[in-house]
Amino acid sequence: MELQIQDLVSSIKKDGIDSANKEAAAILAEANNQADAIVAGAKAEADKLKQEAAAEIDVFKNSARLSAEQAKRDAVLAFRQEIQKEFEKLLAADVRKALDPHALATLIRAAVQGEDVSAYTAEIGQVTDELRQELAQELQNGLEIRPSKKVGAGFRLAAKDGSGYFDCSDEEIAQMLMPFFRDMRL
Repeated sequence: MELQIQDLVSSIKKDGIDSANKEAAAILAEANNQADAIVAGAKAEADKLKQEAAAEIDVFKNSARLSAEQAKRDAVLAFRQEIQKEFEKLLAADVRKALDPHALATLIRAAVQGEDVSAYTAEIGQVTDELRQELAQELQNGLEIRPSKKVGAGFRLAAKDGSGYFDCSDEEIAQMLMPFFRDMRL
């Protein structure tokens, strides 16, 4: 009987150990499966974060490239505007220099050619004896010349009846010529 009890105890022990081993193996397998799932989830999350970071980097690169292109265009436009201003100054200065008494007389004669000169007044910044000599024939025919503060260089040819005028001042001549310089390519 004692032997039977011993066998029974041995059998119970063996069954308990086998059962515990099976349960431990099942728990271990479940733990391994959970660990594999966690690692796979973490890898997927890391890949997703990596892709999002790469996309964000691309956005920043494109934004930086576009900003650099815009800055380049702005710099070229600013440079072009500065060059344009300098050309305008040079043109105005050259026109002013070119409008000496001889040139003024030639322009006034051209403006009144074929007209009754007695119907016009030439307004000039400064009336000089040289200009009077150049326009002697027109003055004898009735053209009036008078100084005007409205004209720096050049002249304004006004109808005496007030019906209109032809502005040939240095500013106006420069404005007439400027479109030919504005379309230049740098």
